[in-house]
Amino acid sequence: MISAIANSIFQRAIEDYHVHDNIDHPIENPYDKSSLEHLLYLKCWIDTTQWHMEDVVRNPDIDPKEALYWKRRIDESNQYRTDTVEYIDSYYLHEFEGIKPLENATINTESPAWAIDRLSILALKIYHMSQETLRKDVDQTHITTCQGKLDILLEQRTDLSSSIDALLKDIEEGKKFMKVYKQMKMYNDPNLNPILYASGK
Repeated sequence: MISAIANSIFQRAIEDYHVHDNIDHPIENPYDKSSLEHLLYLKCWIDTTQWHMEDVVRNPDIDPKEALYWKRRIDESNQYRTDTVEYIDSYYLHEFEGIKPLENATINTESPAWAIDRLSILALKIYHMSQETLRKDVDQTHITTCQGKLDILLEQRTDLSSSIDALLKDIEEGKKFMKVYKQMKMYNDPNLNPILYASGK
């Protein structure tokens, strides 16, 4: 099942990142560049670095210039994340291109890759909430509260994992079909963002 593979890869990417715990540490993707596993590892690495960027920019004492620097890096990371999700969907479009949908086949509310995107973010939430339950500088109320949240996140991962596996099986059997829409984000495009095209830059 792809969810088990994805969850294992996400866990590895998160743990690899936290060996150095440095946003700018270069990625060392252990998987073949042509594989789905490579894309999954890359996806979670992007999410992990962005998670920590989001922590930094929320420092209430951050200098405004530094905050703008991180905001722009987050915007850049978001675009990279979106591109990677679309690469994953392209993988599945190719994988299922020979499948003829059944006459009563339906489309899903989201593509496989965007569901996998949520699974990657969930892996990060689980990792960091788990870390909160291990802290020694907080009271028991904090630990108990975080453990309750962790239990819910783990249940959510189980549900989302089974849903992703079911979706892919339905597509493979022709019960559902893939239809992918590019994100068409406008704010990074100098031809579509009025602030950018008005500035001429």
